[in-house]
Amino acid sequence: MKLFNISLYFYLRVLSLPLVLLLSSCIDENLNIDPNRPSAVQTTSLFVTAQKQLVDNVKSESASLRSTALFTQQISQVTYTSESRYDIPFSYSEVIWNGLYKSLNNLQEIIILNSDADTKDLVTADGAGRNPTQIAISRILKSYAFYALTDIFGNVPYHSYGNDDPEFQALQQETDNLTPGYTSQEKIYSDILNELKQAGDTLLKYQTETTFGSSDIIYAGKNLSWAKFANSLRLRFATRLKDKNPDLYATHFSDALAKGVFTSNADNAIFKYSASSPNEAPYYRATVTANRRDFAISKPFIELLKGENTQLAVADPRLNKYAAVNSNGQYVGLPYGLTESEAGTFPATSVSLPGAIYSAPDFGEVLMEYSEVAFLQSEYNGWSQTEYINGVRASLEKWGVSTTDANTYIASLPAANQRNVLNQKYIALFTQFLEGWSEYRRTGFPNFLIKTGDVIYSGPVNGGQATYTFNPLFGDGGIPSRFYYPVKEQSVNLQSYQEAVGKQGNDVIETKLWVFK
Repeated sequence: MKLFNISLYFYLRVLSLPLVLLLSSCIDENLNIDPNRPSAVQTTSLFVTAQKQLVDNVKSESASLRSTALFTQQISQVTYTSESRYDIPFSYSEVIWNGLYKSLNNLQEIIILNSDADTKDLVTADGAGRNPTQIAISRILKSYAFYALTDIFGNVPYHSYGNDDPEFQALQQETDNLTPGYTSQEKIYSDILNELKQAGDTLLKYQTETTFGSSDIIYAGKNLSWAKFANSLRLRFATRLKDKNPDLYATHFSDALAKGVFTSNADNAIFKYSASSPNEAPYYRATVTANRRDFAISKPFIELLKGENTQLAVADPRLNKYAAVNSNGQYVGLPYGLTESEAGTFPATSVSLPGAIYSAPDFGEVLMEYSEVAFLQSEYNGWSQTEYINGVRASLEKWGVSTTDANTYIASLPAANQRNVLNQKYIALFTQFLEGWSEYRRTGFPNFLIKTGDVIYSGPVNGGQATYTFNPLFGDGGIPSRFYYPVKEQSVNLQSYQEAVGKQGNDVIETKLWVFK
């Protein structure tokens, strides 16, 4: 794209680059070199920036705390409760869209620098790693960012490294196409699986080496760990296509297992934040830094963890990890979906806020973990008991539950079947709210989440008795199926927006996405 291009995607690329841009200068007119600036972008700087941008945005208030965390009904709002009733501001879509495309543009810049004959030798210096492995890891994180975009919005502008499909028009730089088209979810998911396969295969070839070094917050540059992550993600995304494309599901699942997936919590993909400003974890920034207490653990989730849900009448030892006690030393969930006036009768001190682990400034946000891999294998093997127990145990261990308490809990669990495996997966995905929401849309489990007209609280209020029911402000009575597209798309890319809406359905939160139909 030309420098005068006002396309949103070029605009994001300009905003997202760190201050070590590859630019010439007119300070020395003869040499055309600015001695105070580096002559090339360091891919390590780009990578750490892109990695943090990706996690920051997937775990942000817009994409998580004030939306998908509420859609899973594991979190309730103490104040300003309209989002829990599905009044999702259009501004959230803009924030998520812009943030994820910024990350994608930085990752794409790494790929370009590792492919361009003029820069490819420079960017491997100082232990940054081989060109193929830098590209492979960037492809993995690009796949993760596009998964987030397509699961949130549906059809979106998409880009592939290994596929020059003319419908893949995002992130283009040398083109006159100012209005990239939107790609269907069917094509996006199929291509993401191939991107992950090829990236994983490359990293296995150089599995004893490292890439990006200390600039890699997730795996400290370990190629083998990234290969396992790529193959584990293939299990997740292939399972999305279990009913849509059974052959593709089986092919990718079996190939990924054969090449190596997560086998313990040591493999988990975790971005650990810093305890010091300004790099604290998103939940900490949204609460402690902002001096707010807007979020509590929901009543339905507390009841599930306390063993008060008939589907799982077993007290869960993760309760004191996920939740804090209220001012009376008790675990009390906040009713989900209250109106503003109703919420005023439940002050933050009377209910359980998220526990100390999640509330820490240096919390490690999870992109994927072994427990999910085990649950996916259980489903693949007909809801097998062994992988079901492996998944539960892995989650308990990750949250610091003692071996004795874990054994007691596991011995009391109902046998593996679809409902029981998916209920445990729902519990284990706490803090991974986007994936929890996607799993609900895919499976319909847990099937006890609150819908329009359900009683959300019945009991004492201000010396009397009251009964509150759930009345969402928008939607069709169920949990939202998607976010609105950013309003800006209707001005900068109207034709592509209209084509996407024409193929996918109205730009409303109740329109079901292809992969979840």
